Amino acid sequence: MDSQGFREAAATAIDEIAGYYDNLDDRNVVSTVEPGYLRKLLPSEAPVEGEEWTDIQKDIEGKILPGITHWQHPGFHAFFPCATSFPSILGELYSAALSGACFNWICSPAVTELETIVLDWLAKVLGLPECYLSTGPTRGGGVIQGSASEAVLTAMVAARDKYLRETVPLEQFPEGSEAREDAIAHKRSKMVALATTATHSSTKKAAIILGVRFHTIPVHADTNYSLTGPVLAKTLADLRARGLEPFFMTATLGTTDTCAVDDFAGIVSTLKSDPVHPAGSPGELWVHIDAAYAGSALVLPSVQEQVSISLIENFHSFDMNMHKWLLTNFDASCLYVRDRNWFIQALTINQAVYGNKASEGGLVTDYREWQIPLGRRFRSLKIWFVLRSYGVKGLQEYISRTIKLGEEFADQLKSRPDLFEILTGPSFALTVFRVAGKEQGKSEEELNALTKAVCEKINASGRMWVTSTVLDGRFAIRMVTSVRTTEKEHVDRAWKILVEAAEEVLKA
Repeated sequence: MDSQGFREAAATAIDEIAGYYDNLDDRNVVSTVEPGYLRKLLPSEAPVEGEEWTDIQKDIEGKILPGITHWQHPGFHAFFPCATSFPSILGELYSAALSGACFNWICSPAVTELETIVLDWLAKVLGLPECYLSTGPTRGGGVIQGSASEAVLTAMVAARDKYLRETVPLEQFPEGSEAREDAIAHKRSKMVALATTATHSSTKKAAIILGVRFHTIPVHADTNYSLTGPVLAKTLADLRARGLEPFFMTATLGTTDTCAVDDFAGIVSTLKSDPVHPAGSPGELWVHIDAAYAGSALVLPSVQEQVSISLIENFHSFDMNMHKWLLTNFDASCLYVRDRNWFIQALTINQAVYGNKASEGGLVTDYREWQIPLGRRFRSLKIWFVLRSYGVKGLQEYISRTIKLGEEFADQLKSRPDLFEILTGPSFALTVFRVAGKEQGKSEEELNALTKAVCEKINASGRMWVTSTVLDGRFAIRMVTSVRTTEKEHVDRAWKILVEAAEEVLKA
């Protein structure tokens, strides 16, 4: 394919993509293919001779789209959204055209510098404290990661390295000595990472990867499934009484099950008064804030105030995914750190081939020192395009609109107390509910079975898709209204499907 062939192929591809979005609501939300469907449709080997683009393109509609679950569909109310927008798609196109590994500044200066700039823009839009800016007093800053899971792993690596540096003294155990290696190995066997039962599973996976212990802190409905200061204080004391050493914790702004927000003020108070390693002292507990989904809502000043976002200046790292709710396609996980040296000290590995004057002179940022992989894509382009195309006001209007849709849906649930019971929310466009019936004497087992039946019935309609969770043994349905294409008419349609399904199940 030469440049003229590319022009022609790209024109047809863009036209097909635009048409896909124009007619997306005509499709069912979830793919209905059977496992292994695609192997039956494709040859067992790659073609020996190249094929024409027109033949390749036909297979998108005929063979690929039947196996796609449409995350941009207005009836997609499951999980959390995986956002995109036309400006973001254009950014991805340019990124592919300007392909490079871009691990050092010298590999493509614009790739590094644009990332630094747009993440500073984003930090200001979200109301993050100044310490998380690249120009801030502690020389913090942001870096684009592949996912929130990658971000928490990166933060935990830095936290482990920081804890070991601060608690295995060089005076007693000199660098490079066997005694130091033994002391570090012993210390690692006692280190424990913390999260709650509502925290995303990525924290546990990171602990498994790093070979450190993991402890889960139970949270329940009485605290709205959020972690409180007193519960954290008791957990730290109990673990230390067992000879363990807590070094890392993920706190959450918008948990996966219910969009709960942990008690930042209580956590700060607990850590400042910690009797063993108070905040700011060697060996302090590293606190990482996972705001993967709900962090997008921080574009609204009212949400910044609601969650007391200024308090995260007391924590160490913060991550949010623009690719969930902020109109930027996967992957665009924005990880911020209060002091960049924590990442650099933990993740820098030098080889002669990486050497260049700019890096060696300390004049530039090399993002290979802020992440697990070496190479990286030009992901900041799509963020730049989205921020410039929508502007802060456009993003605020979008987030406000989808939150309002969630509130209106919750009001519909409240209008039928004979059918539904809200368990949590609405919170950040998420409402968690189940079939009502406790007052009619139905057992928890019966309510769980009824709610599960309703969930399966509405998903079988093909016109909408929801996912479920279990809260303190109660099976519940999660309804999200934050997909870009979802409008009030689609929420009303979902409500009609839901009511019909519940009435049919309860009559059976």
